[in-house]
Amino acid sequence: QVETLKEKLLEQAQEISRLRSELGGTDAEKHRDLLAAENERLRQEMKALEGELQRQQQAPCRDCPHLQENAELQEQLSQLQREAEETRARLVELDLEVQQKTNRLAEVELRLKDSLAERAEEEERLSRRLRDSQETIASLKSQPQQIKYIIKTVEVESAKVKQALCETQSRNQYLQEQVGMQKQVLKEMEQQLQSSQKTEAQLRAQIMMYEAELERAHGQMLEEMQAMEDEKNHAIEEAFSRAQVEMKAVHENLAGVRTNLLTLQPALRTLTHDYNSLKRQVRDFPLLLQETLRSARAEISQAIEEVHSTNRELLRKYRRELQLRKKCHNELVRLKGNIRVFGRVRPITKEDGEGPEAANAVTFDADDDAVLHLLHKGKQVSFELDKVFPPQASQEEVFQEVQALVTSCIDGYNVCIFAYGQTGAGKTYTMEGTAANPGINQRALQLLFSEVRGKAADWDYTITVSAAEIYNEALRDLLGKEPQEKLEIKLCPDGSGQLYVPGLTEFRVQSVEDINKVFEFGHIKRVTECTNLNEHSSRSHALLIVTVRGLDRSTGLRTTGKLNLVDLAGSERVGRSGAEGSRLREAQHINKSLSALGDVIYALRSRQGHVPFRNSKLTYLLQDSLSGDSKTLMMVQVSPAEKNTSETLCSLKFAERVRSVELGPVSRKAELGSWPSQEHLEGDSPGSSAPAGRGHASPSPGQLSSRSASIRRKLHTSG
Repeated sequence: QVETLKEKLLEQAQEISRLRSELGGTDAEKHRDLLAAENERLRQEMKALEGELQRQQQAPCRDCPHLQENAELQEQLSQLQREAEETRARLVELDLEVQQKTNRLAEVELRLKDSLAERAEEEERLSRRLRDSQETIASLKSQPQQIKYIIKTVEVESAKVKQALCETQSRNQYLQEQVGMQKQVLKEMEQQLQSSQKTEAQLRAQIMMYEAELERAHGQMLEEMQAMEDEKNHAIEEAFSRAQVEMKAVHENLAGVRTNLLTLQPALRTLTHDYNSLKRQVRDFPLLLQETLRSARAEISQAIEEVHSTNRELLRKYRRELQLRKKCHNELVRLKGNIRVFGRVRPITKEDGEGPEAANAVTFDADDDAVLHLLHKGKQVSFELDKVFPPQASQEEVFQEVQALVTSCIDGYNVCIFAYGQTGAGKTYTMEGTAANPGINQRALQLLFSEVRGKAADWDYTITVSAAEIYNEALRDLLGKEPQEKLEIKLCPDGSGQLYVPGLTEFRVQSVEDINKVFEFGHIKRVTECTNLNEHSSRSHALLIVTVRGLDRSTGLRTTGKLNLVDLAGSERVGRSGAEGSRLREAQHINKSLSALGDVIYALRSRQGHVPFRNSKLTYLLQDSLSGDSKTLMMVQVSPAEKNTSETLCSLKFAERVRSVELGPVSRKAELGSWPSQEHLEGDSPGSSAPAGRGHASPSPGQLSSRSASIRRKLHTSG
């Protein structure tokens, strides 16, 4: 239908063109049209010339280069005048300074004259006293009687005179020193006066030079302005004469055009009539065209809507089939006992730096949330896991995928969730989280409490928690009084073949507050250090063991489920992490235990008869979780930074190998029997086991003793 409408539009356009060609007119009419166009052009040119002439008369020589030079010269002149003003101001300041120094010199001279006058008066007074004393001595010598008394008096008076004379001499010396100092000051001020006079003479010479240069520039500017005025007048005269010639030609053309117009008026009336007729036809054509286009748009919109509806239905069916496929795959994984593997990519952080090394090398599949792509050395490598979480995924979204495993612990199944990846990839954040945004550990216990409260009408549950770490191939209790005590892994004496740790502290938790206390107590004692790759690098493998014991009061059925939450220490390259000393020894033990875990996965995948669980304390402790009697989930943590692509590639390849391991169907731990008493449970709890052990490179016991003791008292009180 659209093609048919296009053909109709083309035919109507051709019909309009034909009608226009039939109404074209004779050669005389065409000549008349040409003359009318020429007349209009001449009128426009005449108006343009008149406007140009008026602009030249009103603002002559506006864009003349001489005006620009004149403006530059005026600007230079104003600049020189400003410099002259600044020089004059400086000269006034120097004159004022010279006047001040002259006044000071006059004051010094007056003080010097006063000092000299005082000195002369003092010398005259002492001389008079000396002459009087000598005369008195002479007269006394001439008297024979009372010689002894007179001599004493003269001696006394003579001593007083001598003392006064000494004082006068010292004062005279002081005044002479003052006179010398004043002369020195006078000399310095004379030198400063001479230098100021020299500076004044130089400044006056510069001012005279600037004034001469200003006079010369002013004269040049006047000459150039006169020359520019002459050129402007000459240009105006030439333009005026040229405009007069052109106006004369225009008037002659206008006379010819008027003659042609008088002869072409009848033809113009005929043409106007034909034009009005054609205009009416053209006016009716858009209405027909709009109606046709409206119907075409309606049909096209209907077709597009049908296609969109079909696409939405197909997309809905595809998503439904994808969910069904994933559900069937999960059921197959459960029946086979495969280790489920989730991947989580952390965001780019400021610790990754800037530039090409901090670029994002990990991308995701928009249609499949189980596939991610890694760009390594220019090549894209794809990996398929059970679920992939992008950097923007929240802790809540991650826990929603694992909460089904956590709740199966209440039904008597053993569950193990462990985080694997290089150092700094976010394992501890996923497992422990922060106080404001907790991770899997705390959310799992909160979910268990919620489920237990929901079944409280028919079931009695007891939840106990233990925490341990493997540091340098030594198993240590994080909730014990002495965390440095080394524990051993042994087989249960009941013949079940399961492993347990004698002496491992076990606390009973009944509320979220108890959980927070346990986590805080264990977090204090866990070994973390700063390396080049991670500011808070975990230097040990941390294990949180949650045991859920349940009793069905109506049937007497007892269930025991164990939830192992493992935060593995991150693998690291010693050259990049900068580990030295004890950090180097820790890194070697961590890499050795992770290598042993890789050997166990390889043996399980290839179905070998012997699986080397005992090559490491880590694999030996995870033997129950990896030997087919547990629902196991591995959370592989990777970094998206370009500089960490080698470690990310190794982690994802290991995750694919782990995903292919089949452990077999999981059995439920349930039996009929009597429920042990509360006293028996508390008596069996190894919370009061004997303390022993030595310290390690973590914070010293002295730093933690007070806080650990207070938290332990709270735990025993609430537990």
